[in-house]
This record gives sequence, C-alpha cells and structure tokens, in this order.
Amino acid sequence: MRPRKLLIPLAFLSLLVLSVRAASEAPVPKKAEEQFKNIQVLKGIPADDVFPTMQFISASLNVECDFCHVDHQNEKDDKKEKQIARKMIAMTLAIDREHFEGKHEVTCFSCHRGAEHPLATPLVASTDLPPEPEKTPAAEPPAADAVLAKYLAASGGPEALSKVSSRVMKGKLTGFGDAPVPVEVYAKAPGQRISIVKRERGESKTAFDGEHGWLGSTGRPARDMVGAENDAARIDARFALASDLKTLFGQLRTRPGEPTDGHPTVRVVARNEGAPPFEFWFDTETGLLVRQRRYVETALGRNPTEVTYADYRDVDGIKVPFRWTVARPSGRFTIQVDEMKQNVPVDDALFQKPAPPPEESPR
Repeated sequence: MRPRKLLIPLAFLSLLVLSVRAASEAPVPKKAEEQFKNIQVLKGIPADDVFPTMQFISASLNVECDFCHVDHQNEKDDKKEKQIARKMIAMTLAIDREHFEGKHEVTCFSCHRGAEHPLATPLVASTDLPPEPEKTPAAEPPAADAVLAKYLAASGGPEALSKVSSRVMKGKLTGFGDAPVPVEVYAKAPGQRISIVKRERGESKTAFDGEHGWLGSTGRPARDMVGAENDAARIDARFALASDLKTLFGQLRTRPGEPTDGHPTVRVVARNEGAPPFEFWFDTETGLLVRQRRYVETALGRNPTEVTYADYRDVDGIKVPFRWTVARPSGRFTIQVDEMKQNVPVDDALFQKPAPPPEESPR
C-alpha cells in the first residue's frame, strides 16, 4: 500500500517562504561591543541597554558620567574610577550568577546607597531610638478584579469613557531647579500621546504613536524607545487606562499599600511574562489611581520611575488628574494642567516620529 501524498496548498507554501525570508532578513540588534568602543565587562548585552545601565550606576552612586569617563571620550581608560567600576561590575555579576541564579539581588546600590564610597562601619546612634510601634497584621487586600472595577467606576464608568476620544492639555512643568515652563499634552484614543515641553532653548518631546515611543528635542534627531521604556510609554498613552488596565497584563495581584497623602491605598502588582512588573496604588476610599511605579531592567539592576497623580477633576463626566509628578533617581518634575479640552480634532501626524534631518553633502 502506497503512502498517501501530503498536499500543501501553494498559497500556504508561499506564505511560509515569505515568513522564513522575513525572519532571516530581520536586522539583528547590535551588541554593546559592536556599537561602542572599549567595552570589556558588559560584552554581549544589547547596545540599547548600555545607556540605561550607565544611568543605573549613576543613580546608585549619585555621580555624573564624568566621575568615571573622560568627557566626550568615553572609550578612554585614563581614570582610576573607571578601572575600579569594571572590577565592581564583574564582582556583582559573579555574586548574582553564583548565588542568586543570575538575578540582580546584589547590585551597585546594595552597598553604595547613593554614595561614592560604600560605608564599611556601622553608624553610631545620634539620638535616642524611638520605641517601636506595635505591629498589627495588615488586612487582607481585596481581589485585583474588585480594585480595578472600583477604579473604572470612579473614573466615570465605561460608557462615559467611551464617549471621549481626544484630549488636549496645557499647563506648566516645574522641576530640575528651573522656573516653570509651558507644556502641552495631546492624547488620542486608544493609545496615542505626546507631551511637548517648550523651553527658551527649544522643545523636547516624549511621544507614543500607538505602537512605538520616541523622544526628540530641537536640534537633535529623535530616538526610538526600546524595551521597558517603550512598555511604560504604552501604558502612559492608554487613553482610557481604567477600561484597559485589566487586559494589558497577564497577571494581576494585590498587596497592601502604604498611605499616600494621608489616604490608605491598595497596591496592584501587574506582570507580563519576561518583563519587569508595574505597580499601581489605588485610593481605597475613592478608588482612583494615585501612584504608579515601573522599572527598566538593565544589565546591573532595575531603574525605577514613579508617577503620582493628584488634583482629580470632573471633565465631561470622567475623572481626570490635573497634576502628576514623575520621579526618577536622577530627579523629578511636576506637570500642572491649567486648561483641558476633550473631543477636539488632533491630527495623527502629531504623534509620528520626525524624519532625521538630511545629511549635508561635503563641500
């Protein structure tokens, strides 16, 4: 008896060939040593992870880039601090690899705690120690579904949220030791957003076009966001986050939350496979979102960003925060909205990453 022939449609074969060809032609992300000069202990990590990793070191020691690097010549090894940094990086990576299955349990911050040199001697008491308060067991937090349902209702409910398709906000940004500067934020359902900070020296933009985030400033080519940075921008851009939050993550768990502005909170830890967690704090009385924390995973540890929300007001039947503060290890800034309009025309082109300026031909 002859074996039956397996008949495969020609269209399927064509599609399979195209898929294999597309996969083989997809650009392979550059490694750190392929894009930067004199990479030694960070060989093998993606090139896009180098700057976030440097930011993690900077935040852990509370120093600037020139602490280790020669200004504008980062590849040079002239500074002793750079040689020491390499040894410390190798040490922490080895500890985590040998004792913690490669997880970042011991990092630069574990010892430095924001100081150039870690403390080796315990501090003496400078005041009498206060008596320890009696510990009371924390109440079991409600289920994540219940917390998110309350958030959705407090925000106005799905029907009211679905009636708003765009938002334009204008106000002031305060932070970094500068005087307040104008800021404009444009958002469009379901997931486009751009904030434009207008300083005397030019504009800086943070945008998400619905699929990808990008950053740009006057006089410089815009750059794409990658990895966890892009994931965070996607969350910020969700126009109706109260409606979407439950579907954006594969796992949602509640934990007790510490008080915010004197109000009790409940914390929801949200995770997707292979990505750092997002944490959301909700006011247990109002149900509204009051804080969000997210992380960028680097080669040495996690860089945190925290956003707090306040000054909620009713606009067209939904609750919208008119003030939010973004805090990172390097600093913080606050945006206060003075004017808000909804359901106004917003051109999709506003969210698109600008093309790089044309290169000048040699004279």
